[in-house]
Formats: sequence, C-alpha cells, structure tokens
Amino acid sequence: MRVIEIEGGSGPAEALRGAERPDPVAGAGQVVIRVRAAGVNRPDLLQRLGAYPPPPGASDILGLEVAGEIAQVGAGVTRWRVGDRVCALLGGGGYAEQALVDARHVVPIPEGLDFVQAAALPETVFTVFANVFEGGALKAGETLLIHGATSGIGVMAIQMAKAAGATVIATSRGADKARAAAGLGADVSLDAKADDLEARIKAAGGADVVLDMVGKDYAALNLHSLKAGGRWVVIASLTGAKVEMNLQRIMLKRLTLTGSTLRSRSADEKARLTAAVEATAWPWIVSGAVRPPIHAVYPLAQAADAHAALEAGAHVGKIMLEV
Repeated sequence: MRVIEIEGGSGPAEALRGAERPDPVAGAGQVVIRVRAAGVNRPDLLQRLGAYPPPPGASDILGLEVAGEIAQVGAGVTRWRVGDRVCALLGGGGYAEQALVDARHVVPIPEGLDFVQAAALPETVFTVFANVFEGGALKAGETLLIHGATSGIGVMAIQMAKAAGATVIATSRGADKARAAAGLGADVSLDAKADDLEARIKAAGGADVVLDMVGKDYAALNLHSLKAGGRWVVIASLTGAKVEMNLQRIMLKRLTLTGSTLRSRSADEKARLTAAVEATAWPWIVSGAVRPPIHAVYPLAQAADAHAALEAGAHVGKIMLEV
C-alpha cells in the first residue's frame, strides 16, 4: 500500500515522502479500513518534528483519524462487515491507503456526510467530548470560553457546546477569524489582536469552563475569566507550558485545573470514550447541528503541502488528505 513516511525520521514538512508498506492484516478484535480520507492535526506536526512519538504498539505512520470502508474483519468482530462506511480514531497510521484499527474505536459515518467530512470528526469530536464535557463537565446553561476557536478543535467545540445548550465565548486571531467563529455559533466572538479580552470576557459574564490551547500567554487571562467553581481545561500549550500562578486565586474561586491527551490513553479507555461519543455526540452530527468545516483538501501525495498549510495558521476548520 502507498503511505507517507518522514524521511530521516523527523524534519520539516518537506521531509514527508511517499513510500510503500506491506498491506495490514486484521487480527483478533481488529478491522482494516480502506482509507478514503484522513485528517491532518497538530499532533502530526509534532510527531514529524520528533516531539511526539507514537505510543507503544502504534504505527509510526502519521495520521490519527480516517474514514473509508471496512476492508477486513478480524476474529471476534461482530459489529462490522466488509464494505461498511466508517470513520475511526487511530493511534497512528492514517496517512496510508489502508489502516489497521481496534474495532471498538470505529463509528459509522453519519448519513449525509462524505468521506472527507467524516474523517474530520474522530480526533476533534473525541477530544472536545473528553475534555469539555467529561473533564470540564460543561452543562446546559453554562458558558464555555474557547481559545483558538477557528482551529479544527475550536470549530467543533463551538458547535458541540451550542448543541448541548451552552453559551460560547470565542477568541481567535484576526477579524476574519472572529467573524468565522461567530458564523459557527459563538455568542461572543473576540479578536485577540484588537479586543481587550479580559474586559470583554468580564462584560460577557465570565466563563464556567475554559478550553485552552494557548498555554502560558493566556494563563492570567483564564484565572481572571473563570467564575467561582470554574474548570480550566488545557489540551495544548502553543505559547509555552511553564506558568507562574497565584494558587490563592484557585483556592478562593474554587477552580479546577485539568487537562489530558487522547493518543496516550489505553485501548480500553478509547473504547469507552468511543461508546460515549457515539451515544451523546453522534446524534448532534446526525441531526446536522454539528458539521466539520473543511478548510482545504490535499491529495495524499501532497501531505507536505497540507502540513505547511496547517503550520501557516491561516485555516478556519480542518485540513484534510484525500486518498
């Protein structure tokens, strides 16, 4: 099968090269998916740079989410049949014509979505659900503050929070991105380049939950913005991971600081999360309340261009590969 490899093991986007690998074979409890599309995510960039190695047992090929048809079914798998249209969360292996995956981490493609749209779902929807609704315990009537609101994660977080009955305050860099976030449903959409974020968030009533992909530069802002009993959920630290913090503010406001990564979770935990996402979040997608905005689609052979586009940061929504 055709795959994309990292020449030399790590490097710039130009290090991505086409190669061939043996076709995978489904073992017990596994399926092989004939990949039609794969998502490009920031962890892929980190892995390409040598900063985010795959967990033990995972493929060294990039790619954490795919959509396609079931091509093989391993022993003990009863839910899936050859030809089923599915999407899946992977520990790696998405930038390829075929992907081997635990059958418990596979979900059906919602009616009305094509393969590209479906491949944009797993990494983002699972991440938002695990962090905003489980880790952050967001409830209807509460307010979610999202930083990086036009990223692949951010655009899904806006829609999922609105589908759950929450209010959304979004921050993004530039007037165009702020308008895009508002168009996706954000109740208050702020331009981080022009607006006084602290004053505007305070005027909007503050936040019960913060979804933070920025890290160091917004730490003080998050402490000021959270209401009493608020939850600060960290899923990335683009401006730095080391922060000086006044712990008394956390104590006085009874705040919870938490965070997680998705890829390092055990297969059993991912299976539990898959079932929870399918039960709670998948109906929002089926109903049309949540849709993955696609910024650009590249052929698999142009994975280097897709990485360069993601690194440039001008996108609103997902950057995808078509296989």
